[in-house]
Amino acid sequence: MIVTREIEELTPAPGGAVVSIGVFDGVHRGHQAILARNVATARELAARSTVVTFRRHPKRLLLGRGPRTLTTLDHRLELFRRAGIEHAVALTFDESLRDMEAEEFAQRICVEGLGVRRFVLGFDSKFGRGRRGGAQLLRSSGFEVEVVPKVVVDGRAVSSTAIRESVELGDLASAERMLGREVAVFGRVVHGQNLGHELGFPTANLDLAHELHPPPGVWATRARLPGRFGERILPGVTNIGFRPTVSEEPPELPEVEVHLFDLDEDLYGEWMELSFVARIRGEKRFDGLESLTAQIRRDVEMARAILARPPKSH
Repeated sequence: MIVTREIEELTPAPGGAVVSIGVFDGVHRGHQAILARNVATARELAARSTVVTFRRHPKRLLLGRGPRTLTTLDHRLELFRRAGIEHAVALTFDESLRDMEAEEFAQRICVEGLGVRRFVLGFDSKFGRGRRGGAQLLRSSGFEVEVVPKVVVDGRAVSSTAIRESVELGDLASAERMLGREVAVFGRVVHGQNLGHELGFPTANLDLAHELHPPPGVWATRARLPGRFGERILPGVTNIGFRPTVSEEPPELPEVEVHLFDLDEDLYGEWMELSFVARIRGEKRFDGLESLTAQIRRDVEMARAILARPPKSH
């Protein structure tokens, strides 16, 4: 997948492009419907499937603060790639982009930069200054536009806001129904204190770059390392929390530590997507490392049993 980050670097594809526009935070079932239609239309037209998205949530500039994202830019790009998108344009939503009229956005970015042949938009897709741009404006300007209807789950339109609420509450079942997959985070493995290795359970510490994650506790998880292992799925157990047994001063933010079963390799620097399957228990303080080690052993056994079950369908 091609990734372009500056408007000035855009070059139209020989066959033109099918373009979708949006933040796509979470790349949930509603977004997936848009991406699938984009890819199918691009194949029909022999054009390039293209998404125009933003590196950070526009609300950070528009409102002075933005929501904690379900998916960082890196995670979104990985999910776009898996969906079959051929070109992702990841723009910085700054003052100049905020003030760009919708007509200029369409002409400069989509026509001159991408050679757009057709737009595939969500039912609530808006762009340009004051969010004036949308299907109606594009059609009145002579563009071909296909609008993908909203996706409804449990009687409610799927939205990133609803999924955030479910994840924060630990209601992963509801979030999964809206996402169409397990709740997952995406981050890079960073150096930790190596205590897990000393206890016989080596862990990979994830830097999530403020990506939203489930509440603290111990979870049965599945990991995917796209850089080293491709599409291979690695089962494991993950602790999210403040490490009360071994931390004299708890960290400011919860730490994410992943123990992958039957894998003792240095994963420092690797990207990891971590999917949450089931919560095993809450985080608690133990009276020493021996008690902690015994509990980790039980957690591993529980996680192995959970992960041995057939995956749920969404």
